[in-house]
Amino acid sequence: MIGVTRRILDSMLAETRHRHLTHEVLSTFMAEVSAIVNARPIVPISSDPQSPEILTPAILLTQKTNHEVEQMELCDSKDLLRSQWQRVQSLANTFWNRWRQEYLLTLQPRRKWFQDQRNVLQGDLVLLNEKNSARNDWPIAVVERAFPSSDGKVRKVELRIMRGGKITRYIRPVTELVTLLSPNSDTS
Repeated sequence: MIGVTRRILDSMLAETRHRHLTHEVLSTFMAEVSAIVNARPIVPISSDPQSPEILTPAILLTQKTNHEVEQMELCDSKDLLRSQWQRVQSLANTFWNRWRQEYLLTLQPRRKWFQDQRNVLQGDLVLLNEKNSARNDWPIAVVERAFPSSDGKVRKVELRIMRGGKITRYIRPVTELVTLLSPNSDTS
């Protein structure tokens, strides 16, 4: 994880357009990067939809369980240096996109065509890999139903997720999921 973070930062800061960052912009950007890295889950997650709390390094560091960050509105340029703020937000969004692509892929190794993988089963706890998710938003769901194809492989599932205090159901392909915990792990 540290290697992924460093590789992303090295490649981002080596680009010519990011070489001349002011101290304030770089400090703010590194605070955003720290928030992203520290928002990842560090322990197995409860499958109880009534208890959606996820233990993260940020919770241990800040002792705050609400990880939702209010998006600040851009104020008058006298109150906030708009161009620098927008630059930091752009850098943080770029880091988040690369972090999600490069770190999430390490959580679930792909051995396509070489080894049979266990099918996703009802009751599995999964992490959703959503392309348009906000920074530090790690949507976690429980598999309600698995839909096996004619060859017996599960390629899509129905998920139960808690969004905005309400239980919502989605149908997603298994390629967008990372299995975190399986209550049926002995049946692999």
